[in-house]
Amino acid sequence: MNQVLAKVKGLRKKPYFKLVSGNTLFDVVAVNLNFCVPYSPDHNLDEDAWFKIEQFSQKTFSIDLVEQVFDSKDFDDLTKDQFPKISYVFSVQGDDFYFQKITPSLFIKRKTLIFGETAKLEENQNMLVINALPDAIYFKSSDTLIFRNLASISSIFKGIDKLYKEATDTEVELFLRETFIELNNGYNVNNVSKPNRKRIGLAMMTLDAMSVNEKTSMLSYIDDYCSEQALKFDKQNQKFNISTDDELKLLLYGIEQRFYTTPFSHEKRQANSITPIK
Repeated sequence: MNQVLAKVKGLRKKPYFKLVSGNTLFDVVAVNLNFCVPYSPDHNLDEDAWFKIEQFSQKTFSIDLVEQVFDSKDFDDLTKDQFPKISYVFSVQGDDFYFQKITPSLFIKRKTLIFGETAKLEENQNMLVINALPDAIYFKSSDTLIFRNLASISSIFKGIDKLYKEATDTEVELFLRETFIELNNGYNVNNVSKPNRKRIGLAMMTLDAMSVNEKTSMLSYIDDYCSEQALKFDKQNQKFNISTDDELKLLLYGIEQRFYTTPFSHEKRQANSITPIK
């Protein structure tokens, strides 16, 4: 049976309560999981696309709801005094779980005109706004979670924000000491933006997987695509001059091989997001 439940703040034991039985909150979201994008913090989703995390129940940030057999009889009904304490709601629709984070702006208390067989005026009705789309969906049959914005679900799945990992100051300093980087104009770890800190985390993993020859070829590849005005390369010393955050961004994009030439028009381009094709 379809169920709508809520997670109440401040309760460690039995924090989930029933709201409505026999109903659903959301229209069924039909997605082809093969076309969902494995989560990457530097990927810009298309308007109709979703991120995915496979084998979700095995992750440390999974929740017990999706790991056990769901039975609505295990949950008590939500009381009126608990209504303002809802942190998120979830709709059990068949075997799937649809989640929505609840923020104070979604609680509304106002005079409402209700239309049934006759019009009826209700004073000071407490309402909770449900969005058109859920923040996340868990598909039990495939053990996959899909979502569009990691920040919006970090309070639902505690610890999931580690996927949004930024390089630490120590890691940034280590990267900026790479032999192919020359810092100028006082640029240092304190000038590195949050987006570039995320990109550095990815770039360090990419560099670790490269051979010495691949790293040498990478420098030539980046130099071929970045003009002197955008990113200066000292060929004699094999170093890129980094004095701004934009220059660092170009270098990081080059490490991730985001520059390419179109096969027909031969136009040089930069990919802001990439999706591996299997």
